[in-house]
Amino acid sequence: MQKNYVTGFARIGEKRELKKILENFWSNNCNFSDVEEVAHELKKRHWLYQKDAGITYISSNDFSLYDNMLDLSITLGAIPQRFRALDGEDLYFAMARGNKDLTACEMTKWFNTNYHYIVPELSLEDEYKLNATKIINEYNEAKALGIKTKINLIGPITFLGLSKRVDRGDTYALHAKILPIYEQLLQELSKLDDEITLQIDEPIFVTDLDTKVLSLIKPTYDTLATVSDNIKIAVVTYFEHANEAVKVLVNTPIWALGLDFVHGKENLDSLDLIAGSAKTLIAGVVDGRNIWKNNITQTIEVLNHITTKIVKENLLIGSSCSLLHTPFTLKYEKTMHTDIKSWLSYGVEKLDEIALISKLFFEGKESLNKEEIEKLKTHETASTSRASSSLIHDQKVQSKVSNLTKMQREGLYKDRIKIQKSLLGYKPLATTTIGSFPQTPQIRQARRDFKNGTIDEATYRNHMRNYIDHCITFQEECGLEVLVHGEPERNDMVEYFGEQLNGYGFSQNGWVQSYGSRCVKPPFIYGDVSRQKAMTVDWITYAQNQTNLIVKGMLTGPVTMLNWSFVRDDLPRSEVSKQIALAICDEVDDLQQAGIKIIQVDEAAFKEGYPLRKSKIPTYEAWAVRDFKLSVSSAKEQTQIHTHMCYSEFNDIIKTIESMDADVITIETARSGNELLKIFQKVGYAQEVGPGVYDIHSPRIPSVEEIVVQIKLLLEVLPKEQLWINPDCGLKTRKWDEVNQSLKNMVKAVQIVREELS
Repeated sequence: MQKNYVTGFARIGEKRELKKILENFWSNNCNFSDVEEVAHELKKRHWLYQKDAGITYISSNDFSLYDNMLDLSITLGAIPQRFRALDGEDLYFAMARGNKDLTACEMTKWFNTNYHYIVPELSLEDEYKLNATKIINEYNEAKALGIKTKINLIGPITFLGLSKRVDRGDTYALHAKILPIYEQLLQELSKLDDEITLQIDEPIFVTDLDTKVLSLIKPTYDTLATVSDNIKIAVVTYFEHANEAVKVLVNTPIWALGLDFVHGKENLDSLDLIAGSAKTLIAGVVDGRNIWKNNITQTIEVLNHITTKIVKENLLIGSSCSLLHTPFTLKYEKTMHTDIKSWLSYGVEKLDEIALISKLFFEGKESLNKEEIEKLKTHETASTSRASSSLIHDQKVQSKVSNLTKMQREGLYKDRIKIQKSLLGYKPLATTTIGSFPQTPQIRQARRDFKNGTIDEATYRNHMRNYIDHCITFQEECGLEVLVHGEPERNDMVEYFGEQLNGYGFSQNGWVQSYGSRCVKPPFIYGDVSRQKAMTVDWITYAQNQTNLIVKGMLTGPVTMLNWSFVRDDLPRSEVSKQIALAICDEVDDLQQAGIKIIQVDEAAFKEGYPLRKSKIPTYEAWAVRDFKLSVSSAKEQTQIHTHMCYSEFNDIIKTIESMDADVITIETARSGNELLKIFQKVGYAQEVGPGVYDIHSPRIPSVEEIVVQIKLLLEVLPKEQLWINPDCGLKTRKWDEVNQSLKNMVKAVQIVREELS
């Protein structure tokens, strides 16, 4: 019997079936029973994929109609007060998405991935009540197919650590109320079978835990592991090392520990402790977060090292984390370059890798059948091919990187800003937008038609230019002072640039769940990155020629390009980022040579790339700041550099932002008034700031009066000369009627405040 283990599997379906049925249901085009039917078929198919691949430990309760943290909130009865009059699917989707009367629960990133979870809202007055229906039903669904699953469950310490207290208390203070509900749940699960394997996910253990949180681990797992004799518990972590937690867990009665040896190589330091405890080790050696074929030779070397400490009888071979974070299957990639496709492995293919590695490791090469030997040869060929392919390795790029001399722009900010203000002539409280304008169905269709070859380039360019003309005219009439071209030619802020860079690849069906029904198709960086020609100059200069006002050039920064892509695993991320920065640097120079006076280099995902361990943050910050500065190092003193960051927690990184040395930073603060700006005041931040004065994530149109109030709140913190006024993010997802009135109200509010100040 193979000894392997998959932490969890994707749930959107190989053709995004879950997305489609959910959106039909939300649009009242089908019944909830239709959603349940599709969900049942998907679960069945996903279990059979794993069974057919030869996976020993297959999960149930890793499936969700929206999010597993939301599912757990329902299971524990952790229902916020405003939703308690609802039940069933009305309750579930109201918590996830809101409804006409109720605001949804907050959503945020799952650790350092691009998946979003629904943040549980807790308070001291909550009375938790178990509802195990989903978990029990899913286990029985699999059992009816002849598949005995392990049951996946997010652990109590992670649940509390990722929740928020609406009464502003400490979430961990609710541990004593939550743990008994987990005990009741395990008692219910113990009735399902003679033996139950329970995977309890505790990814919070890979972060820097304080003593108080660490002290909760032993009583929690002493309790849960002794609820029933027929439940064996595997505590599973991922994304980093969990050495501090392992020291505690080895002294509890759990059955197994799951550790990530791809993204947490320091887990090797815990092998002696685990060996001494005689617990089973689930070794996550197949990358669940990236799309490259496993280098089986290197993986076997890691496993050989592990078994110098851990006896083989106590070892399972598995994925580093859930396969939720990778696309479903390569089966539908029909147009991809053959060599590049041969280097890739999506979720279904990773199942085969896990099964192949476990058989090879435990039973030897002589045990492989003809098909398995062919798979092994394919992997070996792919590793050899990648190592030497001219598609990957570009000597010109490598030489350019190694011979870098200029790493940042010339001049100090205090000198640059005087030159810029003199040349650009903008007033205090200058008005602008972040970049994008509404992507209409007509614009999307024109892009599709051009890509599919149903319209020629001249027709396509005419569509785009007409849209740009409309955007420029609207902004002039609106009274905005620094304009944008609206970005009609761009499908996505990373994909647009990736399509024009060597070393970037794209899939037909590489969809990954971001949240709920929202799926993204990240590009992938497979080789050395370089720019063949200018990427934005034609569009930006066309827009600039339509107006006497300043039009900003709009670029995506290197760190965001990196963090929103699957990144090659044969080169350090810092080196890949540096290559992208050089390409952006050339684009900055071309724009300014073409007469563009303000260039915005967006780093929306700058903070998303932060390591989970504090000890690793300085290294990340060093190269991330280096590469932003490198990307704008060609800018002359008179060229004003803006950047935009799509998050609003700056307290811990304000000095890092300052060291990026952008002339103007625009940020999301619309929901928090001036509170988040106080850190800029506290540190004496000198550069100019554009805090968002209204929330673009809502269709609601802000009134003139409330924007006036918002601007006045900003003026309590920073002087008018340091402030720009803008929405808090791009307007791509909004409708034109919303944008029209909102921006007019914003400009009117600025006029009122300026008059009062003068």
